[in-house]
Amino acid sequence: MSDPGAERLYALLPAVYRLRDADEGYPLRALLAVMERELAAVEADIEGLYENWFIETCEEWVVPYLGDLLGVRGLRPAAGGAFTRRARVANTIGYRRRKGTAAVLEQLARDVTGWPAHAVEYFQRLAVTQHLAHVRLEGTGTASLRSAAALELVNGPFEGVAHTGEVRHVDNGRGRYNLPNLGLFLWRLQSYPVTLADARAATAPADAGFTFHPLGLDAPLFNLTRTEGAITHLAREEDVPAPLRRRALYDELQARRAALVAGSEVEETWFGERPVLQVFLDGELLEPEEVVVCNLDPWRRPSSDTLLLADGRTISTRVAVDPPRGRLALLDGEPLPATVRVGYAYGFSGDLGGGPYDRRDSVAAWAAQVGRPVTWQAGVMEDPPAGSTELFPGLAEAVAAWNDQPAGTVGVIAVTDSRSYAESLTGADRIRIPEGSHLLLVAADWPEPEEPGDPRTPGRLLPQDLRPHLDGNVTVRGTAPADSANPGSFALDGVLLEGVLTVQAGNLGALRVAHCTLAPPAGRLTVEAGNARLEVTVVRTIAGRVDVADDARGVRVEDSILDAPAAVALRGPAVEVEGATVFGRTVARTLTAGNSIFARRVSVDRRQQGCVRFSWLAPGSVVPRRYECHPTTSALADQEEPQFTARRYGHPAYAQLSLACPEVIVAGADDEGEMGAFHFLQQTQRVADLRASLGEHLRVGLEAGVFFAT
Repeated sequence: MSDPGAERLYALLPAVYRLRDADEGYPLRALLAVMERELAAVEADIEGLYENWFIETCEEWVVPYLGDLLGVRGLRPAAGGAFTRRARVANTIGYRRRKGTAAVLEQLARDVTGWPAHAVEYFQRLAVTQHLAHVRLEGTGTASLRSAAALELVNGPFEGVAHTGEVRHVDNGRGRYNLPNLGLFLWRLQSYPVTLADARAATAPADAGFTFHPLGLDAPLFNLTRTEGAITHLAREEDVPAPLRRRALYDELQARRAALVAGSEVEETWFGERPVLQVFLDGELLEPEEVVVCNLDPWRRPSSDTLLLADGRTISTRVAVDPPRGRLALLDGEPLPATVRVGYAYGFSGDLGGGPYDRRDSVAAWAAQVGRPVTWQAGVMEDPPAGSTELFPGLAEAVAAWNDQPAGTVGVIAVTDSRSYAESLTGADRIRIPEGSHLLLVAADWPEPEEPGDPRTPGRLLPQDLRPHLDGNVTVRGTAPADSANPGSFALDGVLLEGVLTVQAGNLGALRVAHCTLAPPAGRLTVEAGNARLEVTVVRTIAGRVDVADDARGVRVEDSILDAPAAVALRGPAVEVEGATVFGRTVARTLTAGNSIFARRVSVDRRQQGCVRFSWLAPGSVVPRRYECHPTTSALADQEEPQFTARRYGHPAYAQLSLACPEVIVAGADDEGEMGAFHFLQQTQRVADLRASLGEHLRVGLEAGVFFAT
């Protein structure tokens, strides 16, 4: 359908000239179409100039210039879109009006780093002798052993017990409790909400135990981050993306049940408008009072309890949840439902791997690479309308519909929910890519048409808030003739795959795996021999292994984690690695790498080609010429070895550099950031900017320390 505004100039001409132009074959119309494009470019530039006057609408490169008008110094550009300096400039006047207060320092930390923050004035947590003229009833005496909830928070950002004084400085992180000290706690892990996901049945007890994680892993549940509306408001525990505590949830649910029995008002913190977890049994959403919080290690079926409410109704507890382990169990006597689905949030360092975060830029990059509009699209959802030719209940049916499309089709298969699909796309159900065809298999919503009864628009996608789980293998084969110069391509985006992605021998031109998880260590990407024109791109992906045959054109790995500790994690012909963490060995014909960590030995055949720069290489690696790589000598290998918070997939801080990691790795990249898969987060630069900004807003005589809560 053409744009009605595309012929504005032509429509302004008198009808006599348009009629005469039609007789001549529309030469005047073609001329004005060229002028129309230039007019649209000028109008867009004028509109952009106007938007760049305001911090709320300006482009990111304009932010330092607007900040300079306010006297904000040290604003470096935020590369890669990991965070923005916009909030810091927008709130500058607010900082200065409340300069020196804890609320301003907390807001400053949040705006500069982009992480949730909490400011602590440590003089309020000192055990001091009370003055009779100024008695403080909180946090000034001996800790109460009766308050288990308070004891869980000791030494954290939200503790309420008192401490004896420390004389060490807080700015280096060694001391805390002293009169001039102030602490800024930062939560580097983010929480990612997942809705209506299938819980995974545990091996024991087989009839009652489930895990929130779709792969059956023990993974803690996280709180949902809440937006704080005012600069004067200090963050509370329920505002930050912290792991959920049993005691806090248990106390609220107990108080909620007691209030329902007494007929009084229910106070809600964790189970209000945005509950931190939800359980659906056979599609029925359980009320919070039907959930029990307890320790489910070892697995067991706790006993149920029945309550008589003030209005005469009765309600029974039905399930037990263990938030720190991410476990769920049916209570004793509760029948096994057909489906158990959950809503929760998990924690991770950033937008990497299969996750429910916004991936519109990734889908746009695929569309730009294809360069043609989408001509066919199918959706996968539960209970699609009967007889629908565009919506299917499973992936196999959608793939079968794609395989019937003619060569040259640009297609999309959108998985529109976060359910688990136990099916394999192999054998007769494998994905076939004909000559000139392009297919994207993506986790994305497909919005309904505005008018009921109209067909859905191909190419219209909303790739966010979803993380489907595919329990099975996926096989792809390019069916273009061997001598074809226009083979097709396949892309996988936003999917958690518990299996192997295989490209069979054929003629596939391009394979793109972006924002996916091929669950390590078993999950892997394998490209068989016989795809001479194939270019493989792996972006923001977690995988156990990437194994590309030597006759392929090349493989590029960017901002990804490859985890096959006891085997080869990366094998390929011409290999390019940028900002990746490779826990297994690497074998390549040629290698070009930067800002990466190779935790195991690297072997490259042709060392006269390529370069490895600003990277950490395991001792014994045979690579092309090096530039600013570590360790510089074998004697420094132990001292400069990378340290990680966790090496187990499923841990919230998986592959995150620990606080004990050597400085040459934490600040050893080409932009003085960290090496490895999370280089795009620019964490080192965020902390450096915060430390540089504190001096301007601290009161005289105070010292501030920066601490990482996660």
